[in-house]
Amino acid sequence: MTAPALGRSLELYYIDGRPDGMLTAEMFNWTGHVLMLPRTQLLEAMTRPETAYAGVYLLLGELEGEPLAYIGESEEIGSRIKNHDLKKDWWTTAVLVVTAGNKLNKAHVRYLEARLIEEARVVGRTRLDNGTNPPRPTLSEADVSKMEAFLQNILLVLPAVRVDLFIQRVRTKAALAPPTASSPPPAHFLLTTKKHGVHAEAVLVAGEFVVQAGSKARLAWEGKGSEATSYAQLHQELRNEKVLLPEGPVCVFAKSYAFSSPSAAAAVVNGRPANGTVEWKTPTGQTYKEWEAQQLASATTASPA
Repeated sequence: MTAPALGRSLELYYIDGRPDGMLTAEMFNWTGHVLMLPRTQLLEAMTRPETAYAGVYLLLGELEGEPLAYIGESEEIGSRIKNHDLKKDWWTTAVLVVTAGNKLNKAHVRYLEARLIEEARVVGRTRLDNGTNPPRPTLSEADVSKMEAFLQNILLVLPAVRVDLFIQRVRTKAALAPPTASSPPPAHFLLTTKKHGVHAEAVLVAGEFVVQAGSKARLAWEGKGSEATSYAQLHQELRNEKVLLPEGPVCVFAKSYAFSSPSAAAAVVNGRPANGTVEWKTPTGQTYKEWEAQQLASATTASPA
């Protein structure tokens, strides 16, 4: 019998009371400690005790309009960050991951660095300023298990502090299948724009709106006056990641991709801002909005305790 997934409790602490300033992140029953800081507060950060600990770190920024990251490790993480401050101009944010009580050793942080670089390259959302992948150091079986568990918690915490380079949104066929044979099939939606030769299919699986491989989208972003929007950037990002591949006058989804909302999916497919709740429709012609309202109307409301 498979145990149900358990929720986790995360505590964010805004050190100077500003949402764009330094913050720490900790999770209940995890020894890890995350410090995130803008480069402009590097001097203040160096006075904090965790900057003298062993750990791994990420430098985040942009170069020539594209996101760029560097992943490193150090036995004294603050001194390494100060060195990067002199040699790397492009980064704007640093994320330090250590443990309470400074319990990580050199082999541990080298292992975590190697694994984080591996994960970032597999996802491929952000270009890395690192060279070749460093080899994993030799650890005992028990230490490998501990570091893999520690890594999974890092990957759980980082998205909560707006670090998304490890989020994998490409979905395999297995991920799109119902969890059990008795589970109902996922809801299916279509979006067709004959004028531009666009036809896309999507499924709603485990709360994710997944446009399926083989769907066709606009070749380029055509939304006038909206070139700087997040959806326009997402369209280009999927082109860069080769999720969207040019094929004649359109792009084809080479892989199934999980979007944050029906509107994000509709915007990328149409190459312009779009209201996905009315543009996506079921095979019977019901809009996503109508389908959702029907689902909510039929749902049983939990009785108050």
